[in-house]
Amino acid sequence: MSKTVLITGCSSGIGRATAKLLAEKGYSVYATARRTESIADLEAAGCKTLALDVTSEESIQAAIAAIPEGIDALVNNAGIQDVGAIESLPMDRVRGLFETNVFGPVRLTQLVLPQMRERGAGYVITVGSMNGKFTWPGTGYYCGTKHALEAIHDALRHETRPFGIKTVLVEPGFVKTPLGKSAVGRRVEDDGPYAEYNAAVAEMTGSYTTGALGKLACSAEAVAETILKALSSDKPKARYRVASSAGLFMTMRWALPDVAFDAFLRSGSPVPKPKKS
Repeated sequence: MSKTVLITGCSSGIGRATAKLLAEKGYSVYATARRTESIADLEAAGCKTLALDVTSEESIQAAIAAIPEGIDALVNNAGIQDVGAIESLPMDRVRGLFETNVFGPVRLTQLVLPQMRERGAGYVITVGSMNGKFTWPGTGYYCGTKHALEAIHDALRHETRPFGIKTVLVEPGFVKTPLGKSAVGRRVEDDGPYAEYNAAVAEMTGSYTTGALGKLACSAEAVAETILKALSSDKPKARYRVASSAGLFMTMRWALPDVAFDAFLRSGSPVPKPKKS
């Protein structure tokens, strides 16, 4: 019998590519998004579709209840990005980031674990980021959500192993998806001390998969292949890096002391410019 897989955030990018690939490989795929019309075409690819807003307890409960055969694997993929200086980003936006990127996946995981424990098997695969290991200036809160997933998954892997449940964190580098451009559309626009900085960060965020940096980026399909690899293994790795940018920057962060890594970031990132009195 094929594994039943619930995937979040399938309207575009990694989630959509993963849903298509797993359905093609014979998995029973439940592809989800906040608006089912955005994923209706995935039914032709062999997926079942469900509405799921990871920030809504009611929506999460309803989606799980709609899968009567039970969930063998959960792929936590839904996520958003916001850009802006720490001081300038409104707290409602900060809360929204953590609700979507951290609390949503955590709550889904909490609710699928009992059935996995009962069967003595299951997979919890979460799409994190290389930014779980280091932070790009201007994206501190987004990177904070990815740091949180690193810590949570380390604990979860230890706690679920005795029950036969595999816990995996995928750490992509630059991926050619709409994530960055979507963040630019939500960027902070003001005339405060970070106005020029936030604009420059937004410009960089919208273009990191093109030009020179684009050569270090991978496709959404490459991440989907990595998720398939983890899901197909009886002994998956705790973490999987995807894209050459992940290996490059994560190794640099590990090898360089803080002062050197900070200097590296300053050399290629926008820097706030205090106004002269």
